[in-house]
Amino acid sequence: MPALHVKRYLLTGLLAFIPVWITWVVFKFVFTLLAGVGAPLVSGIIGLIGLGAPGAAKALNSDWLIPILAFILTLLALYLLGWLSTRVIGRRILGTIDTFLQKLPLVHTIYGGVKKLMTLMRNKPGGTQRVVLIDFPSPELKSIGFVTRTFIDAAGREIAAVYVPTTPNPTGGYLELVPTERLIMTDWSMDQAMAFIVSGGAVGPEELPDTLGPAAPARIEQPSVEAR
Repeated sequence: MPALHVKRYLLTGLLAFIPVWITWVVFKFVFTLLAGVGAPLVSGIIGLIGLGAPGAAKALNSDWLIPILAFILTLLALYLLGWLSTRVIGRRILGTIDTFLQKLPLVHTIYGGVKKLMTLMRNKPGGTQRVVLIDFPSPELKSIGFVTRTFIDAAGREIAAVYVPTTPNPTGGYLELVPTERLIMTDWSMDQAMAFIVSGGAVGPEELPDTLGPAAPARIEQPSVEAR
């Protein structure tokens, strides 16, 4: 009996801990990413403060405080960038930067591809058929994927480029080329699919499409907004 109680309580504790742990992993990833962006600028600002107020600079130059300040500074910068993008002068500045990056060798390939992916994630398509299930990593298993584009191969078949994100961090993943007739269409929105992925399947639609039957006819719409 004591062994059964220990096993039950350990399992209960594990199930209570997993949501907290997944939330922490995602938050830590985002925090580290944004803090890393703003850390050099914060260090530079602290250096300038040290010229006039060495005591204040010494107090700010802490291993735990710099990441927090960098995180806050990056959030403010992103907010400012979003605000500028809604203003005429901001759109002109961002358009100039965009044109410059598009002309740089090698950079334009990476920048253009990432920009198109972000445009796809930000702007919902006319239908929800972009969220699909594919046979990955084996024919017996299914993975959620996002159709980023379609094209025709040399044999005349329609092929879909499908991005398969990982759980719980969807910023990493795989790119699979799948014939459109092998796609299993869903009626999920992008938000529902992302919540399903980040939560490890705990949060999401209650019903799945027929994963054993034949795939539904593919009707893939191209992005409504293309990156220049």
